Amino acid sequence: MDLKLLFITLLGIICCSSAQQEGNECIKANALSCGECIQVGAKCGWCTDTQEFLKQGEPTSARCDELESLRKRGCDKIENPHGSQRILKNKAVTNRKKGAEKLRPEDITQIQPQKLSLNLRSGEPQNIKLKFKRAEDYPIDLYYLMDLSYSMKDDLENVKNLGTSLMKEMSKITSDFRIGFGSFVEKTVMPYISTTPAKLLNPCTGDQNCTSPFSYKNVLKLTSNGEQFNSLVGKQQISGNLDSPEGGFDAIMQVAVCGEHIGWRNVTRLMVFSTDAGFHFAGDGKLGGIVLPNDGKCHLENNVYTMSHYYDYPSIAHLVQKLSENNIQTIFAVTEEFQPVYKELKNLIPKSAVGTLSANSSNVINLIVDAYNSLSSEVILENSKLPEGVTITYQSRCKNGVVNEGENGRKCSNISIGDEVSFNINITAQGCSKQVKPESIKIKPLGFTEEVEILLNFICECECHKHGIKNSDMCHNGNGTFECGACRCNKGRVGRQCECRKDEVSTEDLDKNCRKDNGTDICSNNGECVCGTCECKKRDNPEERYSGKFCECDNFNCDRSNNKLCGGHGRCECRVCICDANYTGSACDCSLDASTCLASNKQICNGRGICECGTCRCTDPKFQGPTCEICPTCPGVCTEHKECVQCRAFGTGEKKDTCERDCSYFNLIKVKDRDKLPQPVQAFPLMHCKERDANDCWFYYTYAVNNTEKEVHVVEALECPAGPDIIPIVAGVVTGIVLIGLALLLIWKLLMIIHDRREFAKFEKEKMNAKWDTTENPIYKSPINKFKNPNYGRKAVAL
Repeated sequence: MDLKLLFITLLGIICCSSAQQEGNECIKANALSCGECIQVGAKCGWCTDTQEFLKQGEPTSARCDELESLRKRGCDKIENPHGSQRILKNKAVTNRKKGAEKLRPEDITQIQPQKLSLNLRSGEPQNIKLKFKRAEDYPIDLYYLMDLSYSMKDDLENVKNLGTSLMKEMSKITSDFRIGFGSFVEKTVMPYISTTPAKLLNPCTGDQNCTSPFSYKNVLKLTSNGEQFNSLVGKQQISGNLDSPEGGFDAIMQVAVCGEHIGWRNVTRLMVFSTDAGFHFAGDGKLGGIVLPNDGKCHLENNVYTMSHYYDYPSIAHLVQKLSENNIQTIFAVTEEFQPVYKELKNLIPKSAVGTLSANSSNVINLIVDAYNSLSSEVILENSKLPEGVTITYQSRCKNGVVNEGENGRKCSNISIGDEVSFNINITAQGCSKQVKPESIKIKPLGFTEEVEILLNFICECECHKHGIKNSDMCHNGNGTFECGACRCNKGRVGRQCECRKDEVSTEDLDKNCRKDNGTDICSNNGECVCGTCECKKRDNPEERYSGKFCECDNFNCDRSNNKLCGGHGRCECRVCICDANYTGSACDCSLDASTCLASNKQICNGRGICECGTCRCTDPKFQGPTCEICPTCPGVCTEHKECVQCRAFGTGEKKDTCERDCSYFNLIKVKDRDKLPQPVQAFPLMHCKERDANDCWFYYTYAVNNTEKEVHVVEALECPAGPDIIPIVAGVVTGIVLIGLALLLIWKLLMIIHDRREFAKFEKEKMNAKWDTTENPIYKSPINKFKNPNYGRKAVAL
C-alpha cells in the first residue's frame, strides 16, 4: 500500500509540474505590450487595469498571463481578442437533373461556400465547413493524346473511328461532351531519331510510308463534332524513332499549359494518354545535348511543339504541378507490358488512372468510361501554399457516415452523382504575418475547376491599442505611449514609466537604490536593478512570483499544512499567511468553526472532549471519533456490527444483499488465525468479539477506531463444530455386527459341544448299565471257513 501511495503521489507531482510548464508560455514570453502578448497563444490575456495592478517589483510583462491567473490576481479588464469568420460568397450547390434546362459551365456549382474571410488569433483555430455535391450532367472535355511511333500502327486504325463511338457512349453520362486529338513521337535530335535526310523524310524501313518525326502535334482542338474527329484522325500517319521510350512528357506538358490552343473549358478535363512504351523524363535530354530544364510554358506554333530540341523533358513533379494547376485528370491507356511502370507513375500524379490497352486499342472506349467513373467518384481537396506560420487540418464526412481524419481527411471515395459530402477544415496561425495586406489561400477539389478562396487577416494588436496616448505624461514626461494600461517606451527609453535612458540603466548610483538596508545583494538576488528600481525574476510556475521594493517578498514560501500552501485556507503574502475568515495559525490550519465538533446530540464533542481547531480532542479515553461518539469497548458493539462483518468477510448473513450499501463504513482486514488479531492499546482501544452465525459457526473479530478510521480485523476462517464421521461409524457398526455374529456363533457352538458331551456321557452311562445276552444267534453264520491242508501239516488255509 505504501508503494502504491508513493507512486500516486509522484505521478501527481509530475502531472502538476507538467501542467505548470505547459501553462507558463505567457509568462515566459516577456511580452512588453498587449500585441506581443496575444501573439504568444490563445490562452494568454493582457490586463489593462491601471498601474496599481502591478505589485511593487513586478515588470510590465507580468500583465501578460493566463486568463484564470489574471482573474485570481484581481484583474478586472482583460484584453483577449478572438478570431472570427465571414462568408463573402455562398452560392448554393446545383441540384440540376439530366435533361433539365441546359446551364453554362460557370453557372454550375459543386462546392459551397466559394469565398470567406477569416480573422486569425495566434494559436486559436478557425473551423470552416465546406460542402461538395457532384452535379448531374456536368460537361466533360476529353483530349486523346496518342503515341504515333511505328509500334502503334494497328492501334491508329481503331482510333480513327473513336470520335462518334465515344460521343455515343459518353452521351449516357453527359449531354455536353467535347473531344480533341493530339499525337507525339520523340524529340527531333539524335540519338532519339535518325537525322539523316532520308530518315527525316521517312523514318520507317522497307516500303512503309511514314510521316516525318515530330515531338508533339495538336491535331484537333476540342470539339463536339465526332465526325470531324474521325476525319482528321483518319488522315494521320505513323512515324518512327530509334529508342524505345517516347517523348510523351513533352506532349503532356504542352497539353496542360496550352489551354487556348487545346480549347479547355472550366469543366471536367480528361486527358487520355495512349502508348505501348515507356517515357523519357528530366535529365534524359542530356543524351541529345539538351541541358536547359523545361520551362513549363506553351511553345506551340501552328499547333506543333517547336522547342523540343531546346528544353529538356519535364520532371514528374513539374507535370504534377501543371496538371493540378489546370485541373486535368489523366488516364494512362497502356499495354499490359508497361502496366507496372504507369501504375507507379499514377501513384505520383493525383487524380489519375491506369487502364490496360489491348494490343490494337479495340477496348479503348470501355477503358475511358471505366477510368472516368473511377476518377469522378473520388473527391480530393488540395490547398495552395500556406503563409508562414499557418497550418491546416482536414476532416471529411463521407457517404454512409464515414469520417476520415489526417491525410485521409482530404478525400471521400465512392461518391455517386447527386451525393453530398462535407469537410471540416481547421486553419490555425502561430504568430502574426509580416504582410500588411490580407493573405489568401485557395482550396479546391482536384480535377475540378471550382475553388474556395479564403482571405486571412491576422489579429496582431489589441483593441485598446487604437486608444493609445502618444507621448503621454503618464510615461515620464512623454517618453512613451500609454496604451492598454501600460507605457510602451519610445526608442532608447526603458523602465515601467520609461523613466530611464538605456545608457544609464546600470550605473552605480542607481544600483544603490536596489540594495535593502545598504546590503550587498541587489534586489535580494531575486531580480535585476533597472533604472534604480528592482524588476523581480519570474518563476517557471506562473502562480509563483517575487514582489516587494527589493524583491524580498514572495508568495510561495509560507508555512504549509496537508501539503497545501497556508493549508488551502489563506494566501501567502511576503512569506506570511493571511488566513481566511474562521481560520488562524501560521499555516491557517486551525479552524475557528466549532460546527464540525457538534455531535448528533448537539453537544460539543458529545460532552466528552474539547474542540480544538475544528477537531475534537476526547478527554474520556473510552470514546473516540471526530465528535467523541464512538465507544469501541462499550457493551453492544459486537452485536451492532455482527451482520456487516459477516456479510463483508463471508458473504452471508441478513445483510448480504445490501452489504455494499449498508456496510462500507469500516475498513476490513482479514487475518489467518486468532493469534494475529490486534491487541488493545491505550491510544486506540478495541473490542474483541466472538459471534455465531446461522450454521452454528463461530467467527472472531476486533472493532476499533483509529483516529477517524474504523477498522475491523476478522479471522478469515469460520470455526464450525465438527460433524459426524460417517465412514468410521459405518465401519464400527459393520464390525460390531460381525463380532456379535461371531460371538453368537461361538456361544452356540460352545453350547452345542456341552450338549453333545452331556448326551455322549449319558449314552455311555446307559451302555454300561445295559446287560446284553452273549449267546450267538443261530441264524448267524460266519463267513470264514477253516480247512486243514494235509500237505502242510497243521497249517490252516483260509479260502
